[in-house]
Amino acid sequence: MMTREETSRQIAGDLLKIKAVFFRPEEPFTWASGIKSPVYCDNRLTLTAPEVRTHVEEGLARTIREEYPEVEVLMGTSTAGIAHAAITGHLLGLPMGYVRSGAKDHGRQNQIEGRLEPGQKVVVVEDLISTGGSVLEVVEVLRDAGAEVLGIASIFTYGMQKGIDRLAAANVRNVSLTNFDVIAEEAAKQGYIRAEDVARLIRFRNNPSDESWRA
Repeated sequence: MMTREETSRQIAGDLLKIKAVFFRPEEPFTWASGIKSPVYCDNRLTLTAPEVRTHVEEGLARTIREEYPEVEVLMGTSTAGIAHAAITGHLLGLPMGYVRSGAKDHGRQNQIEGRLEPGQKVVVVEDLISTGGSVLEVVEVLRDAGAEVLGIASIFTYGMQKGIDRLAAANVRNVSLTNFDVIAEEAAKQGYIRAEDVARLIRFRNNPSDESWRA
């Protein structure tokens, strides 16, 4: 069985290979917030790469089995976490559902899709953690419905301080398959970026609002 470190480097290499995580420090991407970012992340691409998808789902299943052994239900975030929760739930033989970004305006007006009983132990499946805002909204909805949220299992985390602080304040644990630092190291090792770019990328991660990393 692969160690946590081996899994992290495998997933980092996979995401780079299929350009789910794409570094462009010389020509930054613009986030919706206006922040200039040297990295673009789209983990939905894992779904169309079967070998990578297998690594991801088996990694999530192993992580949930080891880190959250009491789990009874998986809940995906809408929309990126839904497929991963479904596949991982299948591997683990667990029920799954998902949480909408808002309640439906028709039918039963559900925000939580799938059966969830008060008191059930839930793990939230997410593709990406940055500042933590969206996934914490999902946790809040589940807690309001009476679920016991054991934590989050995610594919990738930036490790931004704002996200770390938010999760800690809400008493929510997150375990990611890989992280920004490992992906930056692997990107340099495999020639996607220059070795000297790694420090610049880490400066961005530490303070996304400070564009001094572009110098």
